[in-house]
Amino acid sequence: MSTPDPYASYTRLRFDRPHPKVLRIRLDNGRMNTADHAMHAELARIWIDVDADPTVNAVIVTGNERVFSAGGDFAMVEDLMDDPAARARGWKEARAIVYNLINCNKPVVSAMRGVAVGAGLVVGVLADISIATRDCRIIDGHTRLGVAAGDHAAIIWPLLIGMARAKYYLLLCDQLLGQEAADIGLISLAVDDAELDDKAVELATRLATGAQGAIRWTKHALNNWLRQMGPTFDASLALEFLGFAGDEPREGVASHREKRAPKWPTENPV
Repeated sequence: MSTPDPYASYTRLRFDRPHPKVLRIRLDNGRMNTADHAMHAELARIWIDVDADPTVNAVIVTGNERVFSAGGDFAMVEDLMDDPAARARGWKEARAIVYNLINCNKPVVSAMRGVAVGAGLVVGVLADISIATRDCRIIDGHTRLGVAAGDHAAIIWPLLIGMARAKYYLLLCDQLLGQEAADIGLISLAVDDAELDDKAVELATRLATGAQGAIRWTKHALNNWLRQMGPTFDASLALEFLGFAGDEPREGVASHREKRAPKWPTENPV
C-alpha cells in the first residue's frame, strides 16, 4: 500500500527532490511570492510535516527564478487590521513559523534572490545555512508598514549582527544587499545568481548525507541560543499584532499602495 504524500494538500508551496534525501520547498503564489493567508498558514505547518518525514534529511527553501518573497500580502494585512479573529489567527501562525522552524530536527538551507521581505525573510534568515545572491534586497519592512518589528527579528538579528546594527536596520528599515548581509554576518553566504541553486543543493546534499544524529543534535543544541530569546520574541510579536489594531499600519499600507511617502498620525499610541 502506497504511503500518502504529506505535501499533497499544500497550495502555496511547491516541492521537488534535487537529491533523494533533500526536499526543496519553493514559495510560489504567482504574485512576487507575497505571503497571503494560505502561504502564511502553510509556512507554519510545513516544518512539522518535514520533521515527521523519514524520507527527508535536509531541506532547501527558495522562491522562483526572480524573487524569494516580497513580504506580506496587503489583503492579508488589511484583514489583520479589520478582523480581531484574523489577527489572533495570524499571531498564532507567525509564532508557529518561528518556533516550528527552530524545533524542526532537519537542517534547512535557504536560497534567496530578488527580494526577501517579511514572512519569507523569516525562513530565509532563520534557516540553518542562509544563502543569498549578492544583489538580493533584504529588508525588514515592519516599521515602514507601521507595526513593530515582530516576526523573527528580535529573536535572531541582535545575535547575528549585534544590537547596534540590529537597531539600525530594524528601526529604519534600511535595505541590505546580499553581499552586505553576508559581510556583517546576517546570512551565511552571498553568491552570484548563477551559482545560487547549485550551491544550495550542494550544501543540502552534504547535510543530507552526513551523520544525521550528530547534525540534528548540533542544530538542537545551537538553537538553544534562540530558545533563550523566546520571551523577547513573544513580546515583539505581541506588540506587532497589537499595532495592527491602530492607525499607523493603515497609513503604511495606503502609502505603499499609492507609492508615496507615509504621513504618519501625529498622536502617538504610547
